Amino acid sequence: MKKLVKKPAKKDEVAELKREMARLKRGSNAKIKGLESQVKTKEEDIQKKAEEIERLNRELEKRKEGLSRMKEENSAKIKELESKVQEITGTLEKKENELSGSRKLLDQKEAELKKLMEEVENKSKKLASNEMEMESYKRTTEERIFKLEAKVKELESKTGEFSITS
Repeated sequence: MKKLVKKPAKKDEVAELKREMARLKRGSNAKIKGLESQVKTKEEDIQKKAEEIERLNRELEKRKEGLSRMKEENSAKIKELESKVQEITGTLEKKENELSGSRKLLDQKEAELKKLMEEVENKSKKLASNEMEMESYKRTTEERIFKLEAKVKELESKTGEFSITS
């Protein structure tokens, strides 16, 4: 009579362990999917930032070329118009104002580029951290599942022993 009471209790314990294992698997799968989603979103953000940096680099290069052209044009004009000092002075002041605006814009763009690069670096660090966290959680979950499966097997083998001896 005592053996009959133990057998359902063991089966209940095995069933409870199986339910716990299934719940842990669902929970870990949900967390893993969430972390994967975060990683994907961060990768997309990094890609967008990288594209923005490339665009800003191209724009910066164009502006540098434009600035270089302006300097060459100014130099040619100065050589051609040496006899007209007043006209050269007016033209030069005008070009210097434009150059100053371009330099300010260039400084702004360089500051934006630096900020974007820092953001990309920070996001890369966060991404690496999230990946490490995800791997750690995955290992922990797999260890727990392995232990639970071993416990289930142990309980099933004990349940099999009780049914054979009864």
